[in-house]
Amino acid sequence: MKANSLNRYRSLATVLTMVFSLAAYGDEGLSTQQLLLNTLNSLKQGSMPEREQAITQLSEIKHARSLGILQALLDGRLFTLKSDARLVTGTDNNQGYAINDAISGAPLGAIERADVNKINLTNKLRVSLRKIIGRLELNADDPVIRLAAVKAMGSEDDEDALGLLKARAAVEKDETVRKAINVVFLVQEMNSSDKAVRIKAIDALKEQNSLDVVNRLNAMVEKDESGNYLETDADIRNLAKAALIKINTRVQFYSAIETVFFGLSLGAVLVLAAIGLAITFGVMGVINMAHGELMMLGAYTTYVMQQLMPNYLGISVLLSIPAAFVISALAGMAIERGIIRFLYGRPLETLLATFGVSLILQQSVRSIFSPLNRSVATPEWMSGSWQINDFLSLTWNRFYILVFCLLVFMLLLQILKRTRLGLEVRAVAQNRNMAKAMGIPTAKVDAMTFGLGSGVAGMAGVALSQITNVGPNLGQAYIVDSFMVVVFGGVGNLLGTLVAGFSLGMANKFLEPFAGAVLAKILVLVFIILFIQKRPRGLFPQKGRAAD
Repeated sequence: MKANSLNRYRSLATVLTMVFSLAAYGDEGLSTQQLLLNTLNSLKQGSMPEREQAITQLSEIKHARSLGILQALLDGRLFTLKSDARLVTGTDNNQGYAINDAISGAPLGAIERADVNKINLTNKLRVSLRKIIGRLELNADDPVIRLAAVKAMGSEDDEDALGLLKARAAVEKDETVRKAINVVFLVQEMNSSDKAVRIKAIDALKEQNSLDVVNRLNAMVEKDESGNYLETDADIRNLAKAALIKINTRVQFYSAIETVFFGLSLGAVLVLAAIGLAITFGVMGVINMAHGELMMLGAYTTYVMQQLMPNYLGISVLLSIPAAFVISALAGMAIERGIIRFLYGRPLETLLATFGVSLILQQSVRSIFSPLNRSVATPEWMSGSWQINDFLSLTWNRFYILVFCLLVFMLLLQILKRTRLGLEVRAVAQNRNMAKAMGIPTAKVDAMTFGLGSGVAGMAGVALSQITNVGPNLGQAYIVDSFMVVVFGGVGNLLGTLVAGFSLGMANKFLEPFAGAVLAKILVLVFIILFIQKRPRGLFPQKGRAAD
């Protein structure tokens, strides 16, 4: 009882402080910045009732940081520093938090978890906070934010929320947001007591790609435990069934688009993993079993770069691409100069030697970084997904990997077609003896080619670090698939590698829903074996006398 009284007195004191502060500043009142400081002081130090008052006050302050602070509070990312009680927002970076000043938004570096105190909320405050954030986002300048607010508020049967949406509809200029608000009211009209209104709403909603619409229509055609339909009106029920059939047809179409996208993204990974192998295998005839470990070096390069630049994840990923290329290329050239050049013409011994190198690289990584997997953070611009509608979303990280794969492929084509190194590589690949007779230093070309293929493998490791954990066994998961892509496409043919990688990626994704991930890979392997029986040289075989 005493605690409740004390809380009431604290809340009253907070309100009176704000009132007297406003009065002291005359008609103009406190500056926005000073109001923000007073409110945040109550938010971080006050009791739960005081925090509720502060949240309400913060939502009424016209400050650029108000919405960001409230969202961080709801997400559990609002903290106070133990050292000086400063209010900060934090982003998890796997080892602690990358923090920013809550008021200015300025970055303050990285900090350990034990150095901050989290500002906690009750469930009641969370519910209130969601509504407040929804109201603020509904009036935001960005139409994307307004659209998300409409969808969030439309899922709640709240008269206040519907009133806000109605007021917003009167002034909304963005067509997409206006349509979303219209869908919210049409969904509400599905529960109208007027049958004509319900029929009109269902007829309009069958053209919409909304999960809320599907849920409401499904509820109309469901039966209760006694086997009776929940919707007693047969006309309404039949109309709902017809609307569901039309919506489900579109859902299947969107599902096919997603499958194609994921197949292409998997194919991009396979192409990146195999394209370097296609270069070395095609020119030198070397079966490099350490190719996967060169990809692993690229992935660990990305991890190290993020540890050196924890507050600049996006820049660190971009810088990792040339760094991974250089490190993997140097490692590849060292392997070629130190081991492989002594074993040309002995494929079995080359295979065994490179397998030994792969074990050495794996154990070296275990000794340096430990056997545990390392998680590489995804930068903000690669996180999340492109939500086209409720039934179709494309993840940004896989989209960027697909674009990255095509850029690497085009760059390699330009190198092979427009540079002296490319000319010499093609000459050695077509006829090594003739190239040597023409004065081309084949030993140097072999080293440079192996370095180029290894560098591309390192860049593939950068891409892989964004979709899977980085560990000593990372390369082993892709080495077999890489060889399958090279053999299927045609040994040494870059275009064949590209087509084979995308084909196998899409085949895997289309088979997985029916056969499962493991059986799908087995079926693809069986197909490749049968295909090679008919076309031993792959999809795009080399031509000319050297091909024999």
